[in-house]
Amino acid sequence: MTHPEYLTEKAIQDFIQLALAEDIGEGDHSTLATVPSNKISKAKLVIKANGIMAGIELAEKIFLKVDPTLQLKFFKKDGDEIKTGEIAFEVEGKSRSILSAERLVLNCMQRMSGIATYTYRLCKIIEGTSTKLLDTRKTTPNFRLMEKWAVVIGGGKNHRFALYDMIMLKDNHIDVAGGITAAVKNAVLYLKAVKKDLKIEVETRNLNEVKEALATNSVDVIMLDNMKADEMKEAVKLINKKCKTEASGGITESNLLSVAKCGVDYISVGALTHSVKSLDLSLKIF
Repeated sequence: MTHPEYLTEKAIQDFIQLALAEDIGEGDHSTLATVPSNKISKAKLVIKANGIMAGIELAEKIFLKVDPTLQLKFFKKDGDEIKTGEIAFEVEGKSRSILSAERLVLNCMQRMSGIATYTYRLCKIIEGTSTKLLDTRKTTPNFRLMEKWAVVIGGGKNHRFALYDMIMLKDNHIDVAGGITAAVKNAVLYLKAVKKDLKIEVETRNLNEVKEALATNSVDVIMLDNMKADEMKEAVKLINKKCKTEASGGITESNLLSVAKCGVDYISVGALTHSVKSLDLSLKIF
C-alpha cells in the first residue's frame, strides 16, 4: 500500500518516541519489579472483533523501537479483513520489552483498526457511485498522523492534513472577510504574496453562495454545507464540473448514499475519526 505524503519515516519515529516517553517515562516499574531481565517470552495479538486490520506496520516499528532484538511473525497485514479469534502476529523476545511496548501497540492498533473498519463500511455503502469518502481535521491531538493513515487503510481519502496544506474558507472566515468574493480575493492575493500554490476551497450554505463562489473563477473546491438533497443536486448542476464539489455537514450512515447520488465528487465525514469505536484486540503471552 502506497503511503500518503505526510507519512514519512521521521514523522512516524517522532510520534513513537513521544508516545513511549509519555507511557514509560523514567521506567516501567511494574515490569522492572516483577520480570527478570533475562526472561524470554512469546506473545500473540488476538483479534476479538470482526473488522479491518490497521496499525500492523506501526506496531512493528513500536516493538523494534523498544527493543531491536524482538522477533515478529505476521499473519495479517494492514487492510486485511479480520475475524474474531484470528491471530494478527506473534512477537518473541525479552519479556520486559514486550510488556513495556504492549499498551502503546494496542492503543494504536485498536484505534486505527476501528477507524479503518468504519471507513471501509461507509466506502462500501457508496460503492458504484463516483463519490469518494473524505476525512476531516476532527482528529485526536497528536494522533492525527495515525488516524488519517487508518482512513486510507480503510479505503477512504484524506482531506487536507492540516491548516498549512490547503486554504479552506469556512463560514467564519467568510463572515469576517465580508463575504465570499472578498475572502477569495484576499486568499488569491495572499498566495501570490507568499509564493505558494495551494488549492482554495469555499464553504457555501445556499445556491446564492454557490453562484458567488463560481463567479470568482478562483475556487478549486466548493463545499455544499448542510444542504438538502434537492438543493445539493441543483448546486452540482450549477457548478457543472467547473470545480470539485464536497458535501459536508449532517452526513450519517443512513443518508450517505442519497448524498452521493446527488453527484458530488466528495463527501467528508468527521465521524470517521471523532466518533469511532476502537476495535477489540488483545496481546496475550503464551
